[in-house]
Amino acid sequence: MTQFSRHGVLCPSELWNVLVIVQVKRSISCTFRVFQNPAAMPTVHDWINNPLGVVDGLFAQSNSSPDWEKKVVEYFKEKLKLNDAHTWVPSLNDVPLHYLKPNSLVKFRCMVQDMFDPEFFLGVYETNDPTSNSKQVKCGKYKDVTEGGVDFNSRNTVTSERQTFYCVPIPGESQWAKESYAGTNQARVVPSTSYVPNRHKRSYEEDDEMDMQPQQMKDVSQGAQSSAESHGNTEPKRQETEAPSHDSSPSHCTSSLDLNFPLPGEKGPACLVKVYENWDSFKLNDMLEVFGILSVDPALSVIADEREASSLLDPTEGMETVEEQRVHSPPASLVPRLHMLYAQPLAHNNPLLPSSATENNDLSSDLGELASVRAELLTYLTHVLMGDSLAAEYLILHLISNVYSRRDVLPLGKFTLNLSGCPHSSPYTEHLYKVIQQLVPSSYRLCMSLHNMNNQRMVPRKDYTANRLVSGTLQLASNTSLFLDETQLEQGQLDATGVRNITALGNLISWQKVDYDFNYHQMEFSCNINVLITSEGRSLLPSDSQVHLRPTLNPPNLEEYLSAVQVAQVPSQLNKYRIYLSVARALNYTISDEITKAVEEDFVEMRKDDPQNMSAEDLHRLLVVARLLSLSHGQNTLSRDGWMKAKQLEALRISRTPQQKCVNGNEP
Repeated sequence: MTQFSRHGVLCPSELWNVLVIVQVKRSISCTFRVFQNPAAMPTVHDWINNPLGVVDGLFAQSNSSPDWEKKVVEYFKEKLKLNDAHTWVPSLNDVPLHYLKPNSLVKFRCMVQDMFDPEFFLGVYETNDPTSNSKQVKCGKYKDVTEGGVDFNSRNTVTSERQTFYCVPIPGESQWAKESYAGTNQARVVPSTSYVPNRHKRSYEEDDEMDMQPQQMKDVSQGAQSSAESHGNTEPKRQETEAPSHDSSPSHCTSSLDLNFPLPGEKGPACLVKVYENWDSFKLNDMLEVFGILSVDPALSVIADEREASSLLDPTEGMETVEEQRVHSPPASLVPRLHMLYAQPLAHNNPLLPSSATENNDLSSDLGELASVRAELLTYLTHVLMGDSLAAEYLILHLISNVYSRRDVLPLGKFTLNLSGCPHSSPYTEHLYKVIQQLVPSSYRLCMSLHNMNNQRMVPRKDYTANRLVSGTLQLASNTSLFLDETQLEQGQLDATGVRNITALGNLISWQKVDYDFNYHQMEFSCNINVLITSEGRSLLPSDSQVHLRPTLNPPNLEEYLSAVQVAQVPSQLNKYRIYLSVARALNYTISDEITKAVEEDFVEMRKDDPQNMSAEDLHRLLVVARLLSLSHGQNTLSRDGWMKAKQLEALRISRTPQQKCVNGNEP
């Protein structure tokens, strides 16, 4: 396919009038578009199409000054800040790998699943051309393969160090979040492995086309795969790999590549991200949006194959085992390399809310609307919970809960909710999870069947043979909603694996931590996971609050009723709920000295009436409910009225459930 483009220096008054894109569709028909888009014009340094040209240019101007590396990072940071330029950059999350131009600038929304050992590379090297007998000093940064004719004896050679992160798509990311991210991206790609950043004003017809873009992209991708298979080339088909189901049996790398996704059934790209500076500022399980240079050089696979063959012939040839080489040097067509130029830490992955808003808590413009949206959400959840408005109140509090601080080992702000009274023989919990999934950016439903408890690998473990961290179900990003369906638990015997899994879930709920298995010891990793437990009776797991369902509606066909309730919510209304939950979770919260004194006096009075029914744990839970209740109404400080409402809610909840002894400081 021929691509027509125009390159060179453009005068400010010059308008790039015509840009023709030929897009091959599955029907093998062609579509031609004409754009008037001066903002998308190529410049002297086409920083998206050819970022290495920018890097090499700044290196050439440096005259061996070490500041050139900082200038490279600052250059791309500034470019990405201008006029939503980050939306021009193609995303590995949305675009099939074989559509992307090698060595172009791409972005990847991901979670750091593993951190490999640092590696050395030629930061600066000198090449010797024997034909012209000329030497040239070149930059090796942001590259996997050096050019030929390297003079290893040159004094100009500089060996540098970089870190490698194994990154996967954010586990359990909801389909609505993925589609919303894809819809805001203005980079257009075509099967010719090129793309055109498009910022022109779209017509109504093009708006409709953009709404269909994710599905069309899927269709084009499937069409390209079918075409490739008919010609004996199966490479495009392998670009998306499904994660295998997790089992507890130890397994080393086999001939088929395991992309090591934490959740079973996940799809998407995995990436080896090369980090050149400040890698100590990143942590395992961090959510990032990485902007970097895509490297899919076939030579990487050849090098890996040669190293593996050499290790099989001579085990003393290298320090790495065959298993480690397969994990650390997978085929670039399956696990591309991404050389990080800049990474934006993500406080959340809600595409409807800018990440900067939650970081700076610049949410004052949204506070006025929170109360009205809350009322609408409460009505919706009341219908979902078959008329139980109290359970709907507590579900809202749970959905906006967040670990905002830690005092010694105690995580402050968590609010694990146990909804008991859920029917066992109906698909109610499945529909309830679908509702949660439509509201939050990331979630996972864990059916606590005896088979899953005894066989599923929940805790990540270190595989020393392959030198990697084997993922588990509980390796999740911050603010993920974990839905534990205990109604699926039948009678039977938990084996050793099942007991370990139940213990891990209990530790996650009580202390918001997961102890990763490093064989000879355990390493504690803090987390921030919202856990919702559905059960028939009281859950066997600890919780911060138990609400027993009391339905006031009895629909003749429960499944049809719940489906109708969900269908009645239009996308724009769901988006309001999604924004509301993220904003309420991110708000700051304070208690004035006056209210603190009033709460203390109230606690003393309640202890006088019945010391047994108002312990320090009860006060802590009441304060958590009061905090979440205030935030849910858009109030970032506790008022006397808010305190009284929290006491009333707790009194209603307790009246449904007989008082039981607290477990690990958590109310069942």
